[in-house]
Formats: sequence, C-alpha cells, structure tokens
Amino acid sequence: MTVPSVNWNYPTAIKAGPGRIKELPDGCRALGMTRPLLVTDPGLAALSMVGGAVAACRQAGLECGLFHEIKGNPTGRNVDDGVAAYRQGGHDGVIALGGGSALDAAKAIALMAGQKRPLWDFEDVGENHLRVDVAGMAPVVAVPTTAGTGSEVGRASVITDESAEVKRIIFHARMLPAIVILDPELTVGLPPGITAATGMDALSHNLEAYCSPFFHPMAAGIAIEGMRMIREYLPRAVADGSDLQARQQMLVASSMGATAFQRGLGAMHALAHPLGALYDTHHGTLNAILMPYVLKANQQAVAPRLEALARYLDLPGQGSGAVLDWVLALRESLGIPHTLAEIGIDESQAERVGRMAVEDPSAGTNPVAYTQQQYADLFRAAIRGNL
Repeated sequence: MTVPSVNWNYPTAIKAGPGRIKELPDGCRALGMTRPLLVTDPGLAALSMVGGAVAACRQAGLECGLFHEIKGNPTGRNVDDGVAAYRQGGHDGVIALGGGSALDAAKAIALMAGQKRPLWDFEDVGENHLRVDVAGMAPVVAVPTTAGTGSEVGRASVITDESAEVKRIIFHARMLPAIVILDPELTVGLPPGITAATGMDALSHNLEAYCSPFFHPMAAGIAIEGMRMIREYLPRAVADGSDLQARQQMLVASSMGATAFQRGLGAMHALAHPLGALYDTHHGTLNAILMPYVLKANQQAVAPRLEALARYLDLPGQGSGAVLDWVLALRESLGIPHTLAEIGIDESQAERVGRMAVEDPSAGTNPVAYTQQQYADLFRAAIRGNL
C-alpha cells in the first residue's frame, strides 16, 4: 500500500509523509526564521539525519546552529543551557528534532528565549501562563523521530527540577509548534525495544484520555481511533522497522494521543512523572509497565467505556476485562517488562512516590480520586506484579 503524503491543519499545520523532511528549510522560512537553532539529543546529533537537516538548512541560506546537550529526562539546566546557546548564536527560531525529550526541551527553550523570569515561574499551576511575555517566544518547527510522546502537537513541556527531584509541567498555549513534519523515514532506524516502549507511551496517552471523566467528546473520538491504529500498526512497526506504512500510522497515532489528552491523563502519568524524576527512567517504559495495574484499579469506574472500547477494537472476549487482557498480551508480545522491579525500581520510596503522585496534575483527571496511600499501594503492586 502506498504511504500517503498529506497536509493537515489540526491541531496545527502538519505535513505527513515519507521524505517530507526536505521541506524543513521552507517551513523555517515560512515562520520568518533566518538563523534557526536545531535542538536534539546527543545520540541523534551524531547521526546523518541531523547533519543532513543542518546542511539542508544552510544550503537554503539559513544560518542553522545545533544544540544537543539534553538528558533522556530533560532538566531545567538543559533548558537554561539551550537558551544561552540560542541567545549567544543570535537565533530567531527553533527546530525541535528528536524524541519526546528533545521536543520538550526545544519547546521550553523557545518559550524562554525572550523571558526575564526563571523557568519554574511558568509551571502549569493556576494562571502562571499569564506571566509569559508572548513577544519573547520563538517560533518552532517540530520533527519527531519517535512515535510516542506526541510532544510535537502539545502545548507543554515536562522538565525535571533536579533540585526538588520532581517533574514540572511548563505550559503556554503558544508552545504548540507552528509547523510539524511527520516523516516516517526518520523513524526507520529506531530499535525494536524503543519502538515498543514509545508506542506504548502513545497508547497510554490515548487510553488515559479516553478514560478521563472530563467532558470532551472530540478528544474521546480521537483517542479511540488512535488506539485502533496502535493495535493494528504497533506490532508491525516493532516486527519490521522498515515498514513505512506502520511507521507513519504510529507517528499519526502518537500525535493523536497528545491531541486527545487535552481531555486529561490519569494515574499512569501521575506515577510515571515522579518515577522518572526519582529514577531517571524512560517515560514510555514506565507507562507501559504501569498500564495494566492502573487499568485494573480503575476498571470498575470505567467499565462501560472499556466495554465500548473492546467492541470498537474487535477484541476477543466480552466486557471491560477484554481490554486488560489485550494490554497484557500486547506487552508480552512486545517484550515489555511486567514489573517495575525488572527495571531496578524497589519499594524504598513508596510513600514519597505516593505523595508526589497525588500532587501530580495528571491525578486530577484519573477516573478515581486516589489517596496518597492508594497511590503508594498501586506503586507497590506494579513492583510486585500483583494484578
């Protein structure tokens, strides 16, 4: 089947299809950039895709710079260093290229490029977004190289405050990149394990958005179709990384998940955020491991929704338990660990994790309002494998 090349304008301008990365210089110029700063991670910076993108921009007359000092869980220091590089190079826009960490850091750098307040003043609490000097924000072209976070269509960045050992959500509506390029050819080299973990992250976004009690039927519709696409194409992308159709469908499903979670997230993310801050562990892997434990805990509260999802996905079996069975089977087929203990996490900080989870913004849209102790117990269950 031919992989389509299409343009969409929802929720922002999206250019999807193989080879669309060649349009990067045009996208930069359309946003008024003459000196973009390409922000990526150290691993990608050494690959030809980044060198090629920088070279293409320079050949098109753009004085493109490069910044790649970003951790797997980006920190406030990473953002500060990126802002310093942006200002020192006299840049006038940002190219965000990479996985969720690079995209989140790049969007935060673009936000902070012309701000006078410190980063944490823009945490997504109350009306902190009103503090932003919008004129000081830089335009962003986003190019994801993984199909997971959907950060390319998000209005926020998740950044680790290392001094407090907590992940903070930095938000402003105009952090949404103005142009997004979804080129499946850029994801072909992604190893099967990372393809699986990032794909499960996309599933977590769609699933938690779908189960949120917040009234947003448009987001719910996007989420349920995103899950259908993931069911069909994630196993294919993991089994054959060169399957361009599967790669493109997963990129789209990832963007759909981040669009849908305007409806809210839930306990998976309420736990994954503190665990990522405390253990510096891959976010998608955490959500993948936590998924069945949270589903089981929430099952009674969202049974009608899960029953409808099971019918839509044409799952074997009946009732809400069919979704849990599917998730467990999918994880096993993709080689996802069953417990947090398998990735080196123990119970020593259970009470702290419970406290951080109940305070996380994602907890507010979980179908059940869990207490600190209940979150701690859920964390322990995911360590012990108790379903």
